[in-house]
Amino acid sequence: MKLLSTKATCNTHGQDSSYFLGWEEYEKNPYDEVVNPKGIIQMGLAENQLSFDLLESWLAKNPDVPGFKRDNKSIFRELALFQDYHGLPSFKKALVDFMAEIRGNKVAFDPNHIVLTAGATSANETLMFCLAEPGEAFLLPTPYYPGFDRDLKWRTGVEIVPIQCNSSNNFQITKSALHQAHEQAKKQNLRVKGVLVTNPSNPLGTTMSRGKLDLLLDFIKDKDMHLISDEIYSGTVFSSPGFVSVMEVLKERTHNLKDSDDTAQIRDRVHVVYSLSKDLGLPGFRVGAIYSENDTVVAAATKMSSFGLVSSQTQYLLSAMLGDKKFTKNYISENQKRLKRRQRMLVSGLRKAGIGCLKTNNAGLFCWVDMRHLLRSNTFEAEMELWKKILYKVGLNISPGSSCHCTEPGWFRVCFANMSEDTLNLAMKRLKAFVGDSRVEGSCSSSSSIRAQSSGSGTSARKSLSKWVFRLSSREQEER
Repeated sequence: MKLLSTKATCNTHGQDSSYFLGWEEYEKNPYDEVVNPKGIIQMGLAENQLSFDLLESWLAKNPDVPGFKRDNKSIFRELALFQDYHGLPSFKKALVDFMAEIRGNKVAFDPNHIVLTAGATSANETLMFCLAEPGEAFLLPTPYYPGFDRDLKWRTGVEIVPIQCNSSNNFQITKSALHQAHEQAKKQNLRVKGVLVTNPSNPLGTTMSRGKLDLLLDFIKDKDMHLISDEIYSGTVFSSPGFVSVMEVLKERTHNLKDSDDTAQIRDRVHVVYSLSKDLGLPGFRVGAIYSENDTVVAAATKMSSFGLVSSQTQYLLSAMLGDKKFTKNYISENQKRLKRRQRMLVSGLRKAGIGCLKTNNAGLFCWVDMRHLLRSNTFEAEMELWKKILYKVGLNISPGSSCHCTEPGWFRVCFANMSEDTLNLAMKRLKAFVGDSRVEGSCSSSSSIRAQSSGSGTSARKSLSKWVFRLSSREQEER
């Protein structure tokens, strides 16, 4: 008799992706300045540790809040008892106000239309359960966050169909790419229920323009489907152009008399995902949210949220912090300045190593880095070889583009906000030495010769790695 479920024994979680395997190797040999100075530096984790001092300063100035006191009286018992899964009204109000502040107060959010979830992971999966049946599909532009293969598909049975974007226009989504993806889904006998985008983009670190958001809204209106805008990096935009939320574009279209009727038809098919993991640097607090003006979606998602609630203690603490407008104004501004400075440090260090980045990078906790000239051939096999060298010989965990479903070998996501300046400088020193040694050994081909000798081979190479599972050879084990 079969003792375990198919879900328990299947291999569709995505844990064998190089994105997650890099973390595993880091955890076996983590860098520490004193204890393990030759260990692996974690540059594959998009955490924001640059502004902890601001949060800690606020906590020190407001000791009653983390002590669970109100008017100098303990409210521990009140918070410890069962709370309605709709969430604390004070926190929902503080959260939507913070979301509006990040967007320059150009758009307002109704706390009655927000659903609290245990992080953005839970929010995205909940929306999949609400909007699609198993076997139906969502379109996602490439490259996209590797965790979506887990978050959107694993438990829901929903499929992902990639919208193929490339470096010729800095990986921007196009009308033709949208329609090609939709046609591809039809060929696979998949009913497409919507489009999901990250804005700002993970892994590109770029913001979407009003024009691109209008394109998406026109597309979902024409195809009668949903749009999910994952905006968890909205507070990390540190350079122009600024952040434009899909809700702001919807508002503008509503005010345009010509488009107001059409916009009313799609307003309840646009959903925003948000989290405090990136903007406030609190991934361990597990605070996410769905914002939707579709009453049925809100009602269903609220019921589902009982499987992943945000603790009352967390809500109480953050409602007080986010309700302090003097603090939030200073935090948003200072955090963006620190991100900009740190991003420039990374870009400068990479440039000294002869490596470039996507020039439109203006947001996020990472850069989309171009290492195509370091590949021995224009294939994803060569990308994996380079990634292994950087992981084991250089001691840096970065995320290869193939893990993000990039269509072109040689791109990598490199994070810069989860470490100290000294650690970042050491990482760049290691990388520069590696590139220099590689050139001396003559093991790296020029990017022009690579493109010439294997133009057009990317797609076939991509397919050849579609079932790739990383395993160390015995020789690699010995070298380590």
